[in-house]
Amino acid sequence: MYLVRGKAENGYHELVSQQNEAGLKWISFGLLRLGRGEAHEAVFEGREVVLVLLSGSMRVSIGHHTFGPYDRPNVFAAQATAVYVPVGQTFRVENVGDAALEVAVCQAVAEEAHEPFVVTPDDVVVKTVGQANFERKVHDIVVQQAEGRVHRIIVGETFNPPGNWSSYPPHKHDDYIPGVEALMEEIYFYQLNPSSGFGLQSIYTSDGSIDETYRVKHGDAFMIPRGYHPVCAAGGYQLYYLWLMAGPVDRVMIPHDDPAHAWIRERSWD
Repeated sequence: MYLVRGKAENGYHELVSQQNEAGLKWISFGLLRLGRGEAHEAVFEGREVVLVLLSGSMRVSIGHHTFGPYDRPNVFAAQATAVYVPVGQTFRVENVGDAALEVAVCQAVAEEAHEPFVVTPDDVVVKTVGQANFERKVHDIVVQQAEGRVHRIIVGETFNPPGNWSSYPPHKHDDYIPGVEALMEEIYFYQLNPSSGFGLQSIYTSDGSIDETYRVKHGDAFMIPRGYHPVCAAGGYQLYYLWLMAGPVDRVMIPHDDPAHAWIRERSWD
């Protein structure tokens, strides 16, 4: 119900549509693959979009704005470049390189009109989060630094070393408790290094109404309407996931740890 298997075909594929099994209302997600010399033009009414370059060389046109070309060999080789497309504006993505182009198309419900902009690798905010076998790198792409420049959308990337956990201690963000917990839906999109690897993604609630674990692979997406959602990379494989968030109340990230496991954050694991 929560896991969407990836597709390897060229073109645009909506992995998480506006009508989805998990009941996400505020966000959707697609993947764009273009061969050499190919281009794709689209418009999303009622949605703002963040185009995240995953691999290849892209140029993006939005009205009289042209961004690029930008290059990224793959998500593990360089920090992200992303282009913000305001609600209801037509955009065109071109593959301007020799290799295949892959772009994540992150979407959130929006009413506010803003200006297009680009996030370069130098703009990405890099943090080390956690410790021991739950240490990971978190890259903020369109988060606090985009406040006032977007309506609802939040986008970033997390990199798990082999065998390490993230979204850990397990946290959730499905209740609105000011200063304690935000109200946000979320989608994960995974890449593995090597790409033949896998990770384990759990989702559960305190009352047990949700308690499931999935084996996730390169190119899969995962929908998180509610609940705690820790993820682990398999031994020997580096796991990446892009995270897309939005909600109806405000644009703030306040995850709330599972009280049963919050003690882990307070202990030193040296």
